[in-house]
Amino acid sequence: MKSLEEIKKIREEKRKELDLRVNLKADCHEKHILVCRGTGCTSSKSEDIIKRFRELVKEKGLDNVKIIQTGCFGLCAKGPIVIIRPEDTFYAMVKVDDCEEIINTHLIEGKLVDRLLCKDVDGTLVKKLDDLSFYKKQERIALKNCGKIDPENIDEYIAFDGYKALEKVLLNMSQDEVIEEVTKSGLRGRGGAGFPTGKKWEFTKMAKGEQKYVVCNADEGDPGAFMDRSILEGDPHSVIEAMMIAGYAVGANRGYIYVRAEYPIAVQRFGKAIKQAREYGILGDNIWNTGFSFDIDIRLGAGAFVCGEETALLESIEGRSGRPRLKPPFPANVGLWQKPTLINNVETYANITKIILNGADWYSSIGTEKSKGTKVFALGGNVVNTGLVEVPMGTTLREIVYDIGGGIPNGRDFKAAQTGGPSGGCIPKEYLDIPIDYESLSSIGSMMGSGGLIVMDDTKCMVNLAKFYLGFTVDESCGKCTPCRIGTKRMLEILEKITQGEGNEEDLKKLEDLCENIRNASVCGLRSNSSKPSN
Repeated sequence: MKSLEEIKKIREEKRKELDLRVNLKADCHEKHILVCRGTGCTSSKSEDIIKRFRELVKEKGLDNVKIIQTGCFGLCAKGPIVIIRPEDTFYAMVKVDDCEEIINTHLIEGKLVDRLLCKDVDGTLVKKLDDLSFYKKQERIALKNCGKIDPENIDEYIAFDGYKALEKVLLNMSQDEVIEEVTKSGLRGRGGAGFPTGKKWEFTKMAKGEQKYVVCNADEGDPGAFMDRSILEGDPHSVIEAMMIAGYAVGANRGYIYVRAEYPIAVQRFGKAIKQAREYGILGDNIWNTGFSFDIDIRLGAGAFVCGEETALLESIEGRSGRPRLKPPFPANVGLWQKPTLINNVETYANITKIILNGADWYSSIGTEKSKGTKVFALGGNVVNTGLVEVPMGTTLREIVYDIGGGIPNGRDFKAAQTGGPSGGCIPKEYLDIPIDYESLSSIGSMMGSGGLIVMDDTKCMVNLAKFYLGFTVDESCGKCTPCRIGTKRMLEILEKITQGEGNEEDLKKLEDLCENIRNASVCGLRSNSSKPSN
């Protein structure tokens, strides 16, 4: 158990120690080698790279060199990534056999290992992380600590203002003031629907009931999406802190995070973060003698896409088959175990502490009139720089694909981008300059969704793409309602007929009718969005 004063002391002393992580002019003899240990880089043996670095540092007696595992830096196409601070040198696609050369050449001789420097999209060698065009139009808020801190070290989180927002809330703000700040910020739910976060918090606070719950939706079932996973892997304490702030605001003392079991690194790190927070007295009873109590448990999902829908998620937490409930009543009034329940997704929570610390006006100054702040996207498909990006709302699709993503490989032309997962739509070439925000995407028949953004070049067949997503929805249908259970199968049969060269004009009319009926008659919000085709 640590008192609030001890937490403040850790923040002050540890921040001085870690100043070289953010201050590239830091006057110190210490070096930090940061190695990405997100899922992508781990699959490319970054764990072995860390082990080899530590062996070499010990062998060579380099007491001034520390090896740090981090979360995702974002540029997954160049992993495994190694950053050396404070000089900010960026080494890409590092292998275990490269470790000794980096130690000998960079750390001992003071020279760069040129062959491992990252090439930018124009072919130039880039020495520093922030010099890459991939990062220049990004603004990292939800991803602020990812790639900067060791996600398994609570002291590092505290050093970078961790739990400072919770301190501010518990000591200086009322429940209504917290909700007002979130409302004024303009933050909307990042799970797909885009509902105003402050409104949802207000509804839950107003709901009658002595027992209330806070839930974090980390199910993230869209093909190609890995935004929430990366936040949990790289900055788990930010979600814990935000859930606690939400609990204080709505009057809840218990939280649950629902995360799919296919995310083992995220589950392990979040579990470790919960344990650390309990040991420090941050989670538990009478936190910092304020009278506020809160604790969090993890619930694992089996990977059902439908459990991304909030009421199906609640059913699964309660131990039943994950199938959506009819609404109303909404979870804010009748949620987990029939009690008022607040549900937000990982990315939504990841914005909360920054809003509390920096103010609603700061956050609302970013983005567009109706879509405030930033959005994290998992950028994949036919694009040079695949990875995780965070951009201000209103950034155009062209900027994401070409300025950040580096364009289409092999000189091919852009054909379309798919957003919103299986419930979303496709954005064709004529809309390349559309601003990425809730209203603009909806106006052309697509949607923001949770943040998957799949780029396709001119070799891709859109009918095959539609068939792929329909095959996914057929497999993932929970079967509760007839329009989805039967209708999606009929749609898939028609698309299979078309791709076999046996389609006719009548099939197109049938598809449109089925789309409209499924969209209007299905129980949950994961129904097809195809009734508003985006060309």
